[in-house]
Amino acid sequence: QVQLVESGGGLVQAGGSLRLSCATSGRTFSTNAMGWFRQAPGKEREFVADISLSGGSTYYTDSVKGRFTISRNSARNTVYLQMNSLKPEDTAVYYCAAKAYYSVINHGSYDYWGQGTQVTVSS
Repeated sequence: QVQLVESGGGLVQAGGSLRLSCATSGRTFSTNAMGWFRQAPGKEREFVADISLSGGSTYYTDSVKGRFTISRNSARNTVYLQMNSLKPEDTAVYYCAAKAYYSVINHGSYDYWGQGTQVTVSS
């Protein structure tokens, strides 16, 4: 089993920054690929970014490119999402997710999920 615990969410003004963290524990093989997703009220959950085990491969949805950065510290079993230049439309519950294999063509199909952390961006 894998446990994922997000932290770092909160309320921030537009243009501000937040850094989300996701602490992982359990079967490390199952966390080779890590991702961040978000779900806004009344909308479906959407992909935000993901990262390979080495950190050498990352991928972002178009709406966050140039503003968000995903990274990981394998020694600390933690994945981060640095969010800059936040916009009101970034308001959502952000979820950390994990799966065993990173794919450059499939940025979904994650097996494990955290409980989510709320990010609210005021205008």
